[in-house]
Amino acid sequence: MKTADRDRVAHDGAGKSGPSALARLFSRIKRYLILPLIFLSLASSPSFSADFDKGVAAYKRGDYATALREWTPLAEQGNALAQFNVGQMYLNGRGVPQDYKAAMKWYRLAAEQGDADAQVNLGVMYDDGRGVPQDYKAAMKWYRLAAEQGVAEAQYNLGVMYKNGQGVPQDYKVALKWYRLAAEQGNAKAQFSLGVMYDFGQGVPQDHKTAVKWYRFAAEQEDPDAQYNLGLKYMKGQGVPQDYKVAVKWFRFGAEQGFADAQTNLGVMYDNGHGVPQDDKAASKWYRLAAEQGDADAQTNLGVMYNNGHGVPQDDKAASKWYRLAAEQGNAKAQNNLGLMYKNGWGVPQDYKAAMKLYRLAAEQGLAEAQYNLGLNYVRGQVVPQDYKAALKWFSLAAEQGVSGAQYSLGLMHHHGKGVPQDNVYAHMWWNIAAATGDEDATHNRNTVALKMTPAEILKAQKLARECFAKDYKNC
Repeated sequence: MKTADRDRVAHDGAGKSGPSALARLFSRIKRYLILPLIFLSLASSPSFSADFDKGVAAYKRGDYATALREWTPLAEQGNALAQFNVGQMYLNGRGVPQDYKAAMKWYRLAAEQGDADAQVNLGVMYDDGRGVPQDYKAAMKWYRLAAEQGVAEAQYNLGVMYKNGQGVPQDYKVALKWYRLAAEQGNAKAQFSLGVMYDFGQGVPQDHKTAVKWYRFAAEQEDPDAQYNLGLKYMKGQGVPQDYKVAVKWFRFGAEQGFADAQTNLGVMYDNGHGVPQDDKAASKWYRLAAEQGDADAQTNLGVMYNNGHGVPQDDKAASKWYRLAAEQGNAKAQNNLGLMYKNGWGVPQDYKAAMKLYRLAAEQGLAEAQYNLGLNYVRGQVVPQDYKAALKWFSLAAEQGVSGAQYSLGLMHHHGKGVPQDNVYAHMWWNIAAATGDEDATHNRNTVALKMTPAEILKAQKLARECFAKDYKNC
């Protein structure tokens, strides 16, 4: 009877994190636009117009102090356009020290005269808590006034507030309404957000084709979030035929703008040779760019590249560094892989306690490989007292996720009566299941234990294995 005693790295791409999931879309939705200065000439008075235009000319040549000097008297006389521009100067610290409270003052004066751009920016200041305490209800008030005047940026921001339930009860249908109004004016962020709503069926029935339509509109305006999501749709074949080459195209557009998720996924495409020739060096390049921005999946994958010497010189210390950075962000695959480094003393001093701690962190997040590794530690009695029942628990959780080593180990435990009553029928069942994945040790053990079983017991074990397959390994 053969035994198994081998720790595992997270096996999705040799311990790598795969393409970023669609669930990550929501991390980058809310963005605000501080509108540019207004350079319109004033028609109300020739002298006003001349002074205003002098300010414009000074601003364009970078003489902000002179621009502010020309616009301030106009603003003090109640001209809304000048008030808005003076607010912008204080906001950005041009020609005057940056002063959010002063910016708020001038925006408010213009906004109260109905200036829509000032209303948007006043809303943003309340939304972000700049120059005033953060106040979502006040932000909503000013966004709504501007949105009802047709300002796309305000309509978009109002949609964000309804989607997130900030200052108003969460309402996807109302969010959708405002996103659509802004999107139809060509606002890229609104187009992206409208795509997300269709992608996830929020406020509308889920519709991948419509999601792709809106992502494409925004992506063609060089919005990196939309380029990334459009790449995901082509990669997964949702709403469009699956096409890795087109996915690579959109990931590349986003990656070249510095969008970390797109860089990670472009690295994955090179790593796996999907849509491009397989190229470890190119994969490592894109992983590194994203990893240096703090992307945990990219840090994990770069760690694997160093671990295996793929595209970079083999370097366990560098691998451990990148695993650690990702593990500290809670990345389960990095936690498992760093645990393996501590267990074997690769790039770090050997430390079974540290390994056990990291395996547990990953296992409690549901990572099957870590659950299997934790089970092995309980079987061996490394760091923790030997505990077959605890081992059985973790092997069972990993086995339910299809880890053949865990299925194989459950066969051993049933065969030897460790943590469970001795039972050759269940030993045969688990080895039969593991053997179906190509595990030669499981095949050997299944055939060996069958020699000690009656024909009826073998038929029962085979029936149990079929049922376990049908249940996707759950509750076997």
